[in-house]
Amino acid sequence: QVQLVESGGGLVQPGGSPRLSCAAPEFTLNHYSIAWFRQAPGKEREGVSCISSSDGSPHYADFVKGRFTISRDIAKSTVYLQMTSLNPEDTAVYSCAAVFIYSCPGTTIATALIGSWGQGTQVTVSS
Repeated sequence: QVQLVESGGGLVQPGGSPRLSCAAPEFTLNHYSIAWFRQAPGKEREGVSCISSSDGSPHYADFVKGRFTISRDIAKSTVYLQMTSLNPEDTAVYSCAAVFIYSCPGTTIATALIGSWGQGTQVTVSS
């Protein structure tokens, strides 16, 4: 299994712009696409963003388009999720996942394609 470690969550004021990181073992990004998911209390987990292993192309859920940016640093084997204009509805546990696919199929990803999950990081948007 690929070990993923998220960081960067915490308490954020509305309108804030935190950046989440997903650190992976060396060479992981050459073989796996990386996706971010979130799960709010009482809600189902939903795909937020995905970055393709093949070419680094980003994919976003409609509810974060224009506000979140996914990127990667292959040398550091790390994927980032820059979040902006946060609102309380963005409060959730954010988790990254290694996906057994070279090109992201959007942000709806079958569970069977996910190789590993990070431990998750809580993002709470509140004043």
